[in-house]
Amino acid sequence: MKKHLQKELILNIKVEPRSSRSEIVGPYGDGIKVKLTSPPVDGKANKELIDLLSKEFKIRKKDIEIISGQNSRYKIIRITGLTKIELN
Repeated sequence: MKKHLQKELILNIKVEPRSSRSEIVGPYGDGIKVKLTSPPVDGKANKELIDLLSKEFKIRKKDIEIISGQNSRYKIIRITGLTKIELN
């Protein structure tokens, strides 16, 4: 019986809401910095973050989960089905 190992990546992200454009800026501390145009109101910035990561990494939105920091600029994200090596 084969076991399927689920790949997952945990990312630390610093979000800058209300920026002029949405983009992954690059490394920031032990994670990455992301600028978003959405305001941090009613989950809009969180939704935009998931949309942006999904598009950039070419993965499904349902494979991205904010596991910590829903109401903070500092978030911990779990991406299922992607490893650090595949990010490069």
